[in-house]
Amino acid sequence: MGNRFQVTDRFADGAQYIGGRLRAGTSGQEHSVIDPATGESVYTYTLASTADVDEAVAAAKAAFPGWAGATPGERSDALHRFAGVLAEWAEDFARVESLQCGKPFKLTTEFDVPGTVDNTAFFAGAARHLQGQSAAEYSGDHTSYIRREPLGVVGSIAPWNYPLQMAAWKILPAIAAGNTIVLKPAELTPLTSLMFAQAAKEAGIPDGVVNIVNGAGKTVGEHLVGHPDVVMTSFTGSTPVGKRVAEIATATVKRLHLELGGKAPFVVFDDADLEAAAHGAVAASLINSGQDCTAATRAYVQRPLFDAFVARVAELMETVRLGDPFDPATDLGPLVSHRHRDSVAAFVERARGYATVVTGGEAPGGDLKDGAYYRPTLITGAAQDSEVVQSEIFGPVLVALPFESDDEGIRLANDTPYGLAASAWSRDVYRANRATREIKAGCVWVNDHIPIISEMPHGGTKASGYGKDMSAYSFEEYTQVKHVMFDNTAVAAKDWHRTIFGDRP
Repeated sequence: MGNRFQVTDRFADGAQYIGGRLRAGTSGQEHSVIDPATGESVYTYTLASTADVDEAVAAAKAAFPGWAGATPGERSDALHRFAGVLAEWAEDFARVESLQCGKPFKLTTEFDVPGTVDNTAFFAGAARHLQGQSAAEYSGDHTSYIRREPLGVVGSIAPWNYPLQMAAWKILPAIAAGNTIVLKPAELTPLTSLMFAQAAKEAGIPDGVVNIVNGAGKTVGEHLVGHPDVVMTSFTGSTPVGKRVAEIATATVKRLHLELGGKAPFVVFDDADLEAAAHGAVAASLINSGQDCTAATRAYVQRPLFDAFVARVAELMETVRLGDPFDPATDLGPLVSHRHRDSVAAFVERARGYATVVTGGEAPGGDLKDGAYYRPTLITGAAQDSEVVQSEIFGPVLVALPFESDDEGIRLANDTPYGLAASAWSRDVYRANRATREIKAGCVWVNDHIPIISEMPHGGTKASGYGKDMSAYSFEEYTQVKHVMFDNTAVAAKDWHRTIFGDRP
């Protein structure tokens, strides 16, 4: 297959980044990073132990006073340099991300990497705007003002579907606000997170501000979340694991941010542009091979357009080209692993018992038989309460269902435990505006589905979690709001004291 980045030399010292240097884990357990396009191992490393977590947290704790004490301008300058280093290393980042995830190179070069560079540049500017409410004399006798202060050591856990972007989403707001961080990426895809930490050092961000530990979730992840010196946790992943993270964090009274599962509805009203909706549905359901918590998974189409929508989506899906991620002609790469591919395939096989697989529903053979590939899949005829409609499949699978009235379409869109993202397709501004008000999700697109921007927040509601990534809103997770109140009277015996002792002066 195509040109692949040689990672063994880059990470010869190990896959833990603690206190500004790479080192090997001490668990004694080895783990291999597998290229999902070929099934071949590209890098083997020793997983972290809980002792490695302790060292990483200690490094972050030691670095906190200096980094928190830097001026906003100094942190901003460092982040601007960081964005510059990321831009210089852009092709290497794209190659490694495609190698470990199986993403098409055109996706990593046009989406993952430039999005990360832009996110870094955004937080470089945002670091100078951590402002509280203006001072005022609200009581009449005192001046009050608000300070925004960093929390301390953040311990965060990122998923495997967007390793580089998720590392950025966790690290950037934390350090822009003056915190230090220990990040645990997914064991499957650790490489670009390590490179991200190396780029931070290259940019002059002090050792210990950014630390990476790569280990098993049950041991290393839980130890990180429960660590007494970690004051805040941000987790992105499945809802069941998020519940476990919440249990551990609650026991130690930590600040908690959760970005969990999704089952995004794609609501097409009968006045929508059919061609735009069909193209949007294919792109939004297949991005990153469908391994995206905001991907379109449930297409609700008003009855007059339903048959034409299904036919056009199936036609477009059949033109999607599976292949080597490094081939410029490839549209769709493999899923992240053979195990995950088999999980997606099992959802579809079970659905054959109660629904219709219109197109796809199989793994390709031939030159792609050794990779974790799965064809774009469209399903119809499923009931609203069926597994493929209610459960997160996390693969290139779209389920299409008809609806009659606008009321029914919005009701069905809201009829899952999740509330991360959604879209509404209509030429009628009032109809679309109603959908944006009534669909319960952290983001609702109109006549599009998927685009994200650094200036706007990302996060959900219901079983999709709470808190925000990106944008200035993310600082609500990573800063402590402190009220400071000055007495202005210089009076020793104040009038309110009589409510506790003595008489009115």
